[in-house]
Amino acid sequence: MKKFIDKLFSIFNSESKAIAIYLPMFILLAFIFVITINNVYTKTYDIERFDRAKETIRSPITIENEVETDRKMRETVSNVVDRYTVSEEITEEQVGLLEELFDAIETIEKEDTNKTPISLEDKTTHLEEILSEELINEIDEVVFMQLFRLDVKDRTKAKKTFIQSVEKTLNNGVRIENIQSAKEEVKSILKYSSLDDETKDAFKELIDFSVVENSFFDIEKTMEARNEAASGVEPVMIRSGDIIVREGQIVTNEIYEELQLVGLLNRGNQILPAIGLLIFATFLLSIITYELNRLYRRQHLTPAKTIAVLFISIITITLMKIMSLYTDQLQSVFLLVPVATGVLLIRLLIYERLAIILAIVYAILGSIIFNGEIPGSLNIESFLYFIFFQLAGIYLLRDVRDRMSIIKTAFGMAIINVMTIMFFLFLSFQQYYFIDFIIHASFGVAAAILSVVLTIGLMPFFETGLGILTDSKLLHLANPNQPLLRKILQDAPGTYHHSVMVANLSETACEAIGANGLLARVGSYYHDIGKTVNPYYFIENQVGIKNPHDFISAKESAEIIIGHVTNGAEMLKKEQLPKEIIDICLQHHGTSLVEYFYRMAEKEGKQVDEADFRYPGPRPQTKEAGVISICDATEAAVRSLDEPSNEKIANIVQNIVNNKLLDGQFNETPLTIKEIHTIRETVCTTLQGIFHSRIQYPDKEE
Repeated sequence: MKKFIDKLFSIFNSESKAIAIYLPMFILLAFIFVITINNVYTKTYDIERFDRAKETIRSPITIENEVETDRKMRETVSNVVDRYTVSEEITEEQVGLLEELFDAIETIEKEDTNKTPISLEDKTTHLEEILSEELINEIDEVVFMQLFRLDVKDRTKAKKTFIQSVEKTLNNGVRIENIQSAKEEVKSILKYSSLDDETKDAFKELIDFSVVENSFFDIEKTMEARNEAASGVEPVMIRSGDIIVREGQIVTNEIYEELQLVGLLNRGNQILPAIGLLIFATFLLSIITYELNRLYRRQHLTPAKTIAVLFISIITITLMKIMSLYTDQLQSVFLLVPVATGVLLIRLLIYERLAIILAIVYAILGSIIFNGEIPGSLNIESFLYFIFFQLAGIYLLRDVRDRMSIIKTAFGMAIINVMTIMFFLFLSFQQYYFIDFIIHASFGVAAAILSVVLTIGLMPFFETGLGILTDSKLLHLANPNQPLLRKILQDAPGTYHHSVMVANLSETACEAIGANGLLARVGSYYHDIGKTVNPYYFIENQVGIKNPHDFISAKESAEIIIGHVTNGAEMLKKEQLPKEIIDICLQHHGTSLVEYFYRMAEKEGKQVDEADFRYPGPRPQTKEAGVISICDATEAAVRSLDEPSNEKIANIVQNIVNNKLLDGQFNETPLTIKEIHTIRETVCTTLQGIFHSRIQYPDKEE
């Protein structure tokens, strides 16, 4: 694995950012395309009418079934009954004729009472003389005689019942096709009335005259009713995700037409979704590429970090894809995806802003992956859940130096997940029960815990396997029980104290300019590890002994002094410390001159080559290395003062910074003049606080 990673590093470092950035992004683009193609690709089926479906087939799109809509509309219109208009004039006319008949009978009966009795025939004749012609023509005179024979009370009672029943029947409307049933209805009323049989028989003879057609077909109302019914027909829609045919079901003509309508039998347009997905994936990857270019320009991007972005993205997308395979069995399966793993790793390994960008990208991809393989649709719920989930993790993971903070982040993410799930449930039109909330909430909590577990489990792979330096790794290296730090303390205690002082200065200065203070601190701990090879040749370790440089030449002394850089780098490489720490060890003196021994060699009268008295370099390449080079020199110089004062400290720091600038030691660092000025001010303030003036206490005799 290490050889494979080294080979990748050599490839990425061989040319330019075209390989370091664009090649991994191209690989990621291809991976995203392969993973999501079936979520946008409309699968077609080789199926014939009356075959049995080999699988359940769902509609990939939402479309109106116009044929079925037309059929439904025709059926609805045909069910509209014809509209008829009841003629009130005819009703009033018929009732009026009946009233006229009985009024005439009553008038004749009164005349019979007041005068001499009139025979039945004379009454009938008289009645025919005063009645309307229509009554005379339609009603037989025998009926008139029967009415005259009835008792007055019975006739009056029957008249009321009969006219009311006729009026009611006519008001309901009597059509030509139901006129007979209308007459039977009146007969039925008479039949079950309390009238005697003779009265019933007399009035039955009037039914044929009284009940006539008074309801006529109204074409305007009928067409209006049909149009209203047709407009009320809802279009028959085949919605995205609807099951068209189930596994084992026979494909009928209707099903076959639906399959054809939604394009599941058409194989001519399958290239278009692939092109659309490629454009979409390119757009997402261009956002990531822009941010990587930004980090590259600021020298914050290494090949290891680029590979980490690639691997983390592949892992995150793969997790979502695996979980999406169980969507049919569990519709809310996306709640279980530990999607925050990826952004937590990016946050810990690389940069917070990049983690936010990737959180958005992963959420968008999740909405595609969890669309139920329905082309053209996005799962908005999964997008919102993933974006809140990931952003909560990025925001809550503030103190990355403490691994326990990751556990606290899990608790915060779990709360955010549960609140998001409540938001979904409360706004849903579906009815949910308390047990549903418990199940879904448990999914959200499990996803938060899984994210943390996977983050902690994968961190060592990226820290060790890819050689990425993280804050947690730096904290581990800063432990005083580290073998190399114990070696400095035991073999070169003066150097150890010097390293601790440089660490304090460097961390403060780096934080003042926005650099990595923790890296500067840990790098300072190890920057002089090479002095443990020959500890007594360095003045801070010469306690109670003669200076061994007094017994060797200036050139030999310079070689020993210079050698502590290369010796230290070799020791750090042997112990497999991170490259950033090794680089600080190599760069903290840059190519500066060992001026003391250079001047000593000149005094010896020999021909002196300045290159022999310069450190091999390289010059500081990072802000942290540049800061340490200043702090290393200033701490040693100020410590050598007998009576340090604020003015002396400021002058020494100013001279050291100026000399390094003139010597070109900062030419290859990203430090600006403003930042160098800030470093100088910060170092002065810190040193003045450490080497402040002390009160001279009198001795015992005084």
